[in-house]
Amino acid sequence: MNSARQTAKYVITDFLVAAVVWMSLNIIRYHEVAQYEGFHSLGSYLLFNQVLKGEILIPLFWLILYYFSGYYNRPFRKSRLDELFNTFITVTIGVVFVFFVVVLDDLPDSFQIYYTVFFAYFVMQFFATYVCRYLITSHALRKVERREWLTNALVIGVGKQAVLLSDELKKLGYRIMGFVNAENGAKPAFGHDGIVGNLDDLGRLIPALSVDELIVVPDSHADEDTIRLLYSLYHFNLPIKVRIEKSNPLFRAEIKSIHGIPLVDVTMNNFSDAGKNIKYAMDKILSVCFLILFSPLYLYLAVHVKLSSQGPVFFRQERIGYRGRPFIINKFRTMYINPENNGPLLTEKDDPRVTPFGRFLRKYRLDELPQFWNVLIGEMSLVGPRPEQRYYIDRIVKKAPYYYLLHNVRPGITSWGMVKYGYADTVEKMIERLNYDIMYYENMSLTLDITILIYTVRTVFTGKGI
Repeated sequence: MNSARQTAKYVITDFLVAAVVWMSLNIIRYHEVAQYEGFHSLGSYLLFNQVLKGEILIPLFWLILYYFSGYYNRPFRKSRLDELFNTFITVTIGVVFVFFVVVLDDLPDSFQIYYTVFFAYFVMQFFATYVCRYLITSHALRKVERREWLTNALVIGVGKQAVLLSDELKKLGYRIMGFVNAENGAKPAFGHDGIVGNLDDLGRLIPALSVDELIVVPDSHADEDTIRLLYSLYHFNLPIKVRIEKSNPLFRAEIKSIHGIPLVDVTMNNFSDAGKNIKYAMDKILSVCFLILFSPLYLYLAVHVKLSSQGPVFFRQERIGYRGRPFIINKFRTMYINPENNGPLLTEKDDPRVTPFGRFLRKYRLDELPQFWNVLIGEMSLVGPRPEQRYYIDRIVKKAPYYYLLHNVRPGITSWGMVKYGYADTVEKMIERLNYDIMYYENMSLTLDITILIYTVRTVFTGKGI
């Protein structure tokens, strides 16, 4: 199944529907208002400069609104009931906005005409949009039911459970492209014909077999082995589903069974699709605004860091971020140079490695300001779990293996753990702080993000950063 092609069907149809509906509304506006304001024919009105602009801008507005509603995030496996509610709510918001911004400028002879135009616009936009979406979705569902459209899945595991699970998935619209041996020396529960390779072959197998999803059925019962396996799969940018029993303490995520099959999608969280899109857009917009508006502050701090001690202005360090990918985090340098010659060390209270000006930066969290660049280029978010070094992650997951869940979201400049717990100077304290970040992960919302930002601003102005 081609997700891009299916998404394009929805986008193009939504654009055409919005354009046709808007033209239809303009015909109504002509007969109700415009012909009494100097337009002598329908053609002259429809070719009027402002009306022509609207024929392009209004459909584009609808596409932007539909994007922020999250409708295009998952083009397959849609629920037609969810689709109905999503379309109704989005169209209601859009019609109200367009009516008050554009249509309200009309000056009809009777106030009653406003009601006519508003309800005509809503009815046309809603029913035309939903009917077209319903037809596209129903066509896709029929294709899946007839096994004409199948999800190509690669099963990671060669044990008995992998075989049983693959048989169940075949009944649900999956095409099993083969099995991958995740462990050297693991004894397969079937002949070698179904085994297409091992983990080292995934980079070749995924494009060659057009794999859509990875299904992990651990052969090992060791949690650390499963975590290590998941980290090795993240960078393929595919949905990863893991078979897991609810009694397993490894997963603190909600396990959603698919027709009785206990699978958890370890690349998804509970944040709504609309919330994800709005959060991502706001990250970009706010980071650009902050970098431009506070550029004098950046210059001031950079000069003082340079004058405070020898060394570079910025401190750069590799951290592990979204989907387990390493990236370079940027901070204003707060320590004397070469503070970690003996290996990674966590910052302690009254740490002698911190410069006097660095202590000031940490107190007001000003050392974190360069990370707005990381946000702008998509490596971080304004709010999210703080990223850690792989050195500490390897130690955390031994005691708290569910830490991997945090890599399903972009790390943040600030986090619930930072505002409620603060800095951690031992692995044990990092694990205690982890509970706040897991709480954030399980309850992600735009409201919670705003709450954390308010707490962070209070921390900055009160100087309680350390």
